[in-house]
Amino acid sequence: VKKYRERVANPFVANEKGFIDEVIDPPLTRKKLITAFDALTNKWVEAPSRKHGNIPL
Repeated sequence: VKKYRERVANPFVANEKGFIDEVIDPPLTRKKLITAFDALTNKWVEAPSRKHGNIPL
């Protein structure tokens, strides 16, 4: 179990392999989440136009 945790269940290994963007220190988690949600509050994404309409079935 110890070897598995060191080799697989380790956030730093996942970060090195590119599976996650960053490892957040637990005391900074709340601040990071608030910053991320603030950035998304006013985000507006336009839906792509449809190429084909829906036909009645």
